[in-house]
Amino acid sequence: MSNRPNTLYLVVPCYNEEEALPHSAQVMREKLNRLVTEGKASPRSKILLVNDGSRDGTWKIIHDLCDRDPAFAGLSFSRNYGHQSAILAGMMAARQHADIAVTIDADLQQDIEALDQFLEKYQAGCEIVYGIRNDRNTDGFFKRLTANGFYGLMHLLGCRVMSNHADYRLLSKKALDALAEYKEVNLFLRGLIPTMGFSSDVVYFDVKEREAGASKYTLRKMLTLATDGITSMSTRPIQLITVLGFLVSVFSALMIIYCIADWFMGRNVPGYTTSLVVSLLMGGLTIFSLGIVGEYVGKIYLETKARPRYIVESFIWKDGNSQKNDKNNSEQSE
Repeated sequence: MSNRPNTLYLVVPCYNEEEALPHSAQVMREKLNRLVTEGKASPRSKILLVNDGSRDGTWKIIHDLCDRDPAFAGLSFSRNYGHQSAILAGMMAARQHADIAVTIDADLQQDIEALDQFLEKYQAGCEIVYGIRNDRNTDGFFKRLTANGFYGLMHLLGCRVMSNHADYRLLSKKALDALAEYKEVNLFLRGLIPTMGFSSDVVYFDVKEREAGASKYTLRKMLTLATDGITSMSTRPIQLITVLGFLVSVFSALMIIYCIADWFMGRNVPGYTTSLVVSLLMGGLTIFSLGIVGEYVGKIYLETKARPRYIVESFIWKDGNSQKNDKNNSEQSE
C-alpha cells in the first residue's frame, strides 16, 4: 500500500439543517480526530460545511463552529442553488487545500465509519471511491419504488450511473482537478464523475435512520434530479422519438391504404370512433414528443448563456491563528 498525501476535506452540503447539524458536526469532528490520531488523515484536514441558501439558522451554526474550531470551514451561497451545486462548490473549494475530498450528507444517514474503507481504497491507488448502500430498507415503499425505477430507467437510456449511490464518494486531488474542467450548468454528478475514467472502487455501507429533522429532498427535487440526469447524460429519448415517429408513420400509411381499399370496395364505414382514437393518439404523442425535445432545447438555452452555476457569498477558512473570510461573486470560490 502506498503512502499517498492524506489531507482530507469532508464536504457537507447543508440546507435548513439547524436541527441535525449540531449533533452531526460533533460526530464528524470526533471521527476526524480518530482518523488524524491513527495517521489516516493529516492534521490539516477539515470539515467544509456548505450552506445552500438555508432559510433557518444553519449558517449561524456553521459560523459559530468555524469561530470555535479551526477544523471547520464554511461556505455560503447567495441563495439556494441545489444539492448538486453545493457539492460541486465544496469540492472546488476543497481542491485548493486538500489531497482528498469526501462528500457526505449533513444528516449522516450515510455511515461515516465507512470513511476508513474509503481511505484504504485511496491509499491502494484509487482516484475515486463510490459509497454504495447495501439496501433501501430505511426508505418507504414509494421512495424505494421510485429510486429503483429511476436507476432502471437511467441504465435503459445508456447512462453510466451506479445503482444505490447517492453522492457519498471520495475524489483525489487528480480527480478534483479533472472535474474542474467540466463546465456544464446542468449538473448531475452521479453520471458525470464516472465518465472521467480514473481508477475507482466501491465501498458498501448501511444507511442509518435520521437522528434529527426531516429530509429536505422532496419529490419535486427528486423529479428535477431525474430529469437533469436523463437530459444531461443521454440523448436516447430523442432517438426514441425518431423511432416512434417512424412507427407512427408506418401505421398511418397502413391506415390510409386500408381506408382507400374500403372506399374502392364500397364499404360504408362511419369511422367516427376510429378517427377519434387515432386523432387523440397522434395528438398525445406529438405533445409528449415536443415536451421531450423542449427539455433538451431548454438545457441548451441554459448552457449557451453560461451563467454561474452558483455564487459564493461568504467563505470562512482558518489556518492556525489566521482567518480568511472571502466574498466571491464568481462561479467558483477559486
